[in-house]
Amino acid sequence: MAEDLIRYDILVQDALRGVMRKVLHEVSQTGLPGEHHFFITFDTGAPGVRLSNRLRERYPEQMTIVLQYQFWDLKVSDTGFEIGLSFNDIPEKLVVPFAAVRGIYDPSVNFELEFDAPAHAETPETVVEETPAPALKAVEKPAAPDGGAQVVSLDSFRHKK
Repeated sequence: MAEDLIRYDILVQDALRGVMRKVLHEVSQTGLPGEHHFFITFDTGAPGVRLSNRLRERYPEQMTIVLQYQFWDLKVSDTGFEIGLSFNDIPEKLVVPFAAVRGIYDPSVNFELEFDAPAHAETPETVVEETPAPALKAVEKPAAPDGGAQVVSLDSFRHKK
């Protein structure tokens, strides 16, 4: 078989990330339509990911966030997104490059995209963000037994064939 010099695999990943970028941009402009909501899983150690030391310690490798009821300041750029969420009643600002995202799932319509793991050899950037307490409070779903957020694997939502 001939060597893939065009790198179709990279082109497809970029195109699928473009779908996610477009959807998040629309949500940032008009809010979540209907029953749509998202589980977004990303590598916390990927270059450009910014979150508090508290969250980085709790989720040293991967984290899943839920965009459903309450979030604030969703900003989408060509390279990633930033969002405000509350974890155990503590407001946090997260910055996530699209290259760090491993998957996005919308259970309302059973739509899922998975992305290849990014290769990163850099030391994770640790940025502590001081975010003022907003009027909104995110509802964390699903909740862990200890009352904290629970990282949810997208595998738990897949239909086995």
